[in-house]
Amino acid sequence: MHLPDNRQNGPKPRLIARAVALPRRWQPAIEFGLADWQGWLSRGASREIDQRRLFPWLAVCFGAGILLFFQAEGRPALWAPLSGLALFAGFAAAFRSRPAALAVCVGAAMVFAGFAAGALRSRAVEAPVLSRIVIAPMSGFIEAVEDRPAGKRLLLRLVDLKGTSEVDRPRRVRVTLRKGEGLVAGQFISAQARLLPPPQPAWPGGYDFGRDAYYRGVGAVGSILGPVKTLDPPAPPPWRLRLAAAVDEARNILTQRIAAAIEGPAGGVGAALVTGKRGLIPEATNDVLRAAGIYHIVSISGLHMVLAAGTFFWLARALLSLVPTLALMWPVKKMAAVTAMAGATGYCVFSGADVATIRSLIMTLVMFGAVLVDRPALSVRNLAIAAIVVLAREPEALLGPSFQMSFGAVAALAAFVPLLQWGRFEGRSNGRLETALRWLGRHAVGLVTTTLVASIATAPFAAYHFQTLNPYGLVGNALALPLVSLVVMPSAVLGVLTYPFGLDRPVWQMMGAAVSQVLDVSGWVGGFGGSSVVIPALGLGALALFSLALLVAAIFASALRWLAVVPALAGLALAAAPARPDIYVDRDGQGAAIRNAAGRLTFVGKTSAFVAEQWLRADGDGRDAADVNSAAASAKDGARCDPEGCVVESVDRRNIAFVQKASAFEEDCRRAEIIITRLKAPTLPCAALLVLDREALAVRGATTIRLGADSIEIRSVRKGDETVARTTAATRPPVPAARPARAVPEQDIPEDDRPEPDPSHDDFSSDGPG
Repeated sequence: MHLPDNRQNGPKPRLIARAVALPRRWQPAIEFGLADWQGWLSRGASREIDQRRLFPWLAVCFGAGILLFFQAEGRPALWAPLSGLALFAGFAAAFRSRPAALAVCVGAAMVFAGFAAGALRSRAVEAPVLSRIVIAPMSGFIEAVEDRPAGKRLLLRLVDLKGTSEVDRPRRVRVTLRKGEGLVAGQFISAQARLLPPPQPAWPGGYDFGRDAYYRGVGAVGSILGPVKTLDPPAPPPWRLRLAAAVDEARNILTQRIAAAIEGPAGGVGAALVTGKRGLIPEATNDVLRAAGIYHIVSISGLHMVLAAGTFFWLARALLSLVPTLALMWPVKKMAAVTAMAGATGYCVFSGADVATIRSLIMTLVMFGAVLVDRPALSVRNLAIAAIVVLAREPEALLGPSFQMSFGAVAALAAFVPLLQWGRFEGRSNGRLETALRWLGRHAVGLVTTTLVASIATAPFAAYHFQTLNPYGLVGNALALPLVSLVVMPSAVLGVLTYPFGLDRPVWQMMGAAVSQVLDVSGWVGGFGGSSVVIPALGLGALALFSLALLVAAIFASALRWLAVVPALAGLALAAAPARPDIYVDRDGQGAAIRNAAGRLTFVGKTSAFVAEQWLRADGDGRDAADVNSAAASAKDGARCDPEGCVVESVDRRNIAFVQKASAFEEDCRRAEIIITRLKAPTLPCAALLVLDREALAVRGATTIRLGADSIEIRSVRKGDETVARTTAATRPPVPAARPARAVPEQDIPEDDRPEPDPSHDDFSSDGPG
C-alpha cells in the first residue's frame, strides 16, 4: 500500500494534540500548539460565529446585569440602566457593520437591560413589610389553603390589622393554625394573630427567605392564636382573587380525593405530583426522598412539565396518526405540539402556577414553539430564549436554587446530547428478542447518562444552597424515574381526564402502586451508608467558577469548550478548602455557635432549632441540631456557663463570652476578646476587641466571624464585610474554673425577647433549603 507523503506540503507549524475521541458533532477535538495558541483561539471564535453561538451569551449578559442590581446598595435609580440600554443600543446600530464592536455593544446593552429588569420588578412588587412583632386582630380574604399534618397554612390578603396604618399594613401574610375545618379559599375571615417580619438569612450567604417573601408580596408570617370567624366581606373581592381562590379550592378537593384513594405516604406524594400541594407528605417521607436524591419529583417543575407535556404530545400524535387522511394531509406533529402547549399551560394553572412551575412552562412552550417553526426542540439557543423570558419576568429567580439547577441541568443535557448517541448499539437485529434488548439497552444507557450529566451539572448548586450531596442519587434516579415516566405521570394525566366523569379512582390506585414502589426504592437507596453527605457551604467564588465552567462547556460548540476545565479546576480547589466561619451569631443575639478548641461548634444561648440546623449545614457538620443545641450539649462541648452567661475557648485559644445578664459585662470585658449578647452593652470601658450587643446586631443582622492571626473578619447580612485588627497582646487569661457548666435558666430571658420559631422554612416554596 502506498502512503502519501505529507512532507511535500512542508512541516506543520504547530504540534497537534487530540485529547479524546468524541462523536462527530464534537469534532475537532482539542487542537492547540504552544506556539499557535492565538490561532487556535481565532479558529474557535470563527466557528462559534459561524454556528451562531454568540446568541446564548446574551442570556448570560442579561443575568450579569441582574446580579449587579442585587449587589447594589439602597434603591438604584431606574433612569440610569435605561439610559445605558438606550446608549449601547444606539452604538450597536451604528457599529452593525463591524461584528466585534456590534457584539460588545449588544452584550453591554443586555447587561443594562438585566439591571433595568431588576429595578422594574422591585418597584412592581413593592409593598409594606412588617418591621416588628405584632399581636392583634386581623381580617382579610383567604387566597390559598394548604392542608398539613399539624393543621393548615393560609395565605391571606389583609384588609385590616388593628393598630397598623394602611401605609404600614402588609398586603399579604402567611399564617398557620392547628385547626381550620371549613376554611376554604375565597372566604373573608377575622382572627387574632401573632405576626412577625419574614425571616432573614440565618447566616450571611444563607438562603434569604425574606427576599422570596418580598417578591411574592408577603409582608409578614406568623400564626393564628384563637378561633377563626367567617364574616361577610366589606366589599366584593377582585376578580383575580376570585379566580385564584377557585383554582386553589379545586386543587384542594382533588388533593383530598387522590390522598383518600391511595392512602398513606404514597397518597401525599401522589397528590403532590398532580396538584403541587405537598402539605400531606410526612416529613419522614421527605427525608427518605432527599436521601435517595429524588426529592425533585415532588416539586412540580421541569421534570413534571416535560413529562406532562410529552404525554399530551404523544397521545395527540398517536390519536391523530390513526386517521389516514390527517396523517397524510395535515402536519400531525405540529398539531400535537399545539395540544401539548395547551395541556402544559392548563397543568401549570391547575398546579398553582408556582414560580418554579411557571419557569418550567416557559421552557416547555419555547421548546414546542421551536417544533412549530421546524427548529430543534432541545438546543442551547432555545434555552437562552427561555432564560431571558423567565428572568425578564422574575429577575429574582436567578438567585434561587430552582432556576440554577433546572437551567443548569437542561444546559448540560443540551450540550452533551451528542454523547448520548455514542455507542447506539448499531448493527442489524436478528429477531424480536434482540430488537427488544437493543431498545432496552439504548434507553438504559440514555437514562443513566442523562442522570449522571444532570447530577454533575447541578451538584455545585446543591452544595451551595443545601450543603448536601447525595452520592447514590444516580442509583435512586435510575430506578425511580422509569416508574415516574412510564406509569406515574401518564396515570396522572389520565386521572385528571377521567376525574370529571367520576371514573378516576382506579387510575389513582394504579398510580399509587407505582408511587409506593418509588418510595420503596427511595427507602432502600436512602438506607445506604453515606447516602446524604453534609459538606461545608461553598463560597461565592467557587460557585461562580463552577457556573462559568458550565456555561463555557454548554455554550461553546468548538474546541473552546475545553477552556471550561480551567474554572472547573479552580472551583474544585476553592471548594476543597472552604473558608468556614469560627462564630455564628443569631440576628437578635439570642444564641451563638462558637468553634471550640477541638474544632467543633459549641452552641450557647437559645438558638432556634431551624437556625441551629442551618449553621450546622453551613459548617459541614452532620450532627443533629437537637443533639447539640442544649445546655447539656454545650457543657459537653466545652462551654462554661452560669446564670450570667457562658464563655467558650475558641479554636485559637481565646475567650468568647455570651452574656445573659448585665452584671457579667465587667468581668467579661476584662477576660474575653469578643462579647455577644442580646442586651444593650453598658457604656463602661471594655477591653474586648468586639462587642455584638442589641444595637450592633440591629445594624448588622445575622453575623459570622472568622478568627485570623492578626485580624478578625466580620460578615453580616445587612452591613456586609468588615475587618478588625487584632491586638498584639498575648492571649487573655483562661476562664476561671469556678464557672460551672450549668444551663442558662429560661426565666433569665424575658418573654418578649425569647427566640421566635422561624415560620416554617418551607413557607416560600421549593426554592428554600432542604
